[in-house]
Amino acid sequence: MRTRERLEELETHSLAPFGHRSRDSRGREFPEDEPKYRTAFQRDRDRILHTTAFRRLEYKTQVFVITEGDYYRTRLTHTLEVSQIGRTLARALGGNEDLIEAISLAHDLGHPPFGHSGEVALSRLMVDHGGFDHNKQSLRIVTDLERRYPDFSGLNLTWEVREGIVKHETEYDVSDAAAYDPDRRGHIEAQIANAADELAYTAHDLDDGLRSGLISVGLLQGISLWEMIRESIGWTTDVLDELTRHRLIRRLIGLEVSTLLEATQRRLAGASLNSVEELQLLDHNVVGYSDEFVTMNQQMKDFLYANMYQHYRVVRMQMKAERFIEELFNAYVEKPEILPMKVQARADTREFYRTICDYLAGMTDRFALKEYSRLFDPSTLP
Repeated sequence: MRTRERLEELETHSLAPFGHRSRDSRGREFPEDEPKYRTAFQRDRDRILHTTAFRRLEYKTQVFVITEGDYYRTRLTHTLEVSQIGRTLARALGGNEDLIEAISLAHDLGHPPFGHSGEVALSRLMVDHGGFDHNKQSLRIVTDLERRYPDFSGLNLTWEVREGIVKHETEYDVSDAAAYDPDRRGHIEAQIANAADELAYTAHDLDDGLRSGLISVGLLQGISLWEMIRESIGWTTDVLDELTRHRLIRRLIGLEVSTLLEATQRRLAGASLNSVEELQLLDHNVVGYSDEFVTMNQQMKDFLYANMYQHYRVVRMQMKAERFIEELFNAYVEKPEILPMKVQARADTREFYRTICDYLAGMTDRFALKEYSRLFDPSTLP
């Protein structure tokens, strides 16, 4: 039988010196007996999987609002893709796969409905009330808002998982790790989660853009990454069928993973790290691409921003989404009596605006649209 002690022993022999051993965790805020057949990080992963916030990711937007169709990425499918890529990277580099999986599964829990538009709206509405940031909201969910245990609020996750959530950084996310050793970089698993997130974004947004018709093959001519993967599979026509699209995206992910691992390994070899602490005290992240590939990735990101995220169909939905959030927020502030009784009770005992923000941020796209209709459409029953 592989008991927790045996699993911890296997970690000791299989992880790199800078990989986090679960037995060396800084622990939980509230002491608990650890399970017999799971490590501390495995338990954290399982707790995250069973949360209400995780289930809601199924109906939260990535780029396309849920009404666009059920074949585009959602926050849930994106999260699972990040987790899968993260495990691959961790396995190759000697990081802790269970820790990276827990961080990956939790990293987007705090996203509001309607993707980036929802966050823009809530940030504007909360500017005088402490602001809104989905990274901080993810931590807030796992440390406070999820209520599943009689002895504490939140999930009582280990320090290392919470630190990984707090130190989530990408081109679009800036971390605020004031309470989690802000003078230290994220551990190897946190850095892997950040890289996996950006990698997944680039690949699946290109895939969804091509599938939706927002992006055409002709527009991609001259984009270095596109030309590279196109040549690598020997595709010479401009007729993009579904099977070819799958081949191209699969090759893109494989190329991104391989080049990321190669560049990261060169940095690790040059640093000669012997502990987690030594890695976190470096003045640079070790997980990342070569300068050449950073430039190529940025070219693809700039293309996606100009041709997909700024496409008129997407921008129109973004405009409507911000209006939905703003009108719902203002209605709740003006008439808190229309809030569910449980939310009203929390608003009476906690910070009023933050409670409304928490309620809105927890909504799915589908629920927010129905709530908007119930409040503002006279033909819809309340």
